[in-house]
Amino acid sequence: MQFQTPLVAARLRRRYKRFLADMVLEDSGREVTAHCPNPGAMLGLAEPGMRCWLEPAAPGRKLPFAWRLVELPGGHMAGIDTMVPNRVVAEALRAGRIAGLAGHVRPEVRYGERSRVDFLLTGADGARTWIEVKNVHLRRAGDWAEFPDCVTARGARHLAELAGRVAAGDCALMLYLVQRSDCARLRLASDLDPAYAAAFDAARAAGVAARAFAARLDTAGVTLGPEIAVDPGPQSAPSGTGAGI
Repeated sequence: MQFQTPLVAARLRRRYKRFLADMVLEDSGREVTAHCPNPGAMLGLAEPGMRCWLEPAAPGRKLPFAWRLVELPGGHMAGIDTMVPNRVVAEALRAGRIAGLAGHVRPEVRYGERSRVDFLLTGADGARTWIEVKNVHLRRAGDWAEFPDCVTARGARHLAELAGRVAAGDCALMLYLVQRSDCARLRLASDLDPAYAAAFDAARAAGVAARAFAARLDTAGVTLGPEIAVDPGPQSAPSGTGAGI
């Protein structure tokens, strides 16, 4: 996935109302308000003074820029746009770049009680795989990426609905795209959302697969990187103990 226009560098002044961020452009010192395409907590990614990369908006848009990337220590980068993973995975699926996943790709197919699955993959033999994609950009320790960064009842519902697809005889996959370059494996942040961790364990026990991939990020665009390990152990805390991993 390539950005449509060249990105420009800026420094973050503040992020507020979830979808707005005040930035100072590096080349001119002009202050602008950019769209922040991320409703999550963005822990560690929205500190004042951080160097960011903005994409100029198309004519007619309300705000002149959209926030795409943030620079991290050690020359690393993180993507903050939660819509990017679906675009990256769609490109990879259609190009046959994800091992074990091949077939006709349909996006946004209704399933469950009130959901749309991100992708339904139908193989040449008619076998169906239901795929939910999640954006990951939380890192708190070592090289672990963690999901989620805040409570997501919708995410827990998706896990239960994927388990329902497995019970009906199909395959189901939860695919996590890690949009930061300083992580090499994935686990759940069960202290931030114990209910999601419990739903994840239940879904995996029911036969829902979980895979994670790194993203390759630079100011030109974001593409699918190598597959990384998902913590194989239980993600939720045992009964009677504190949440945490």
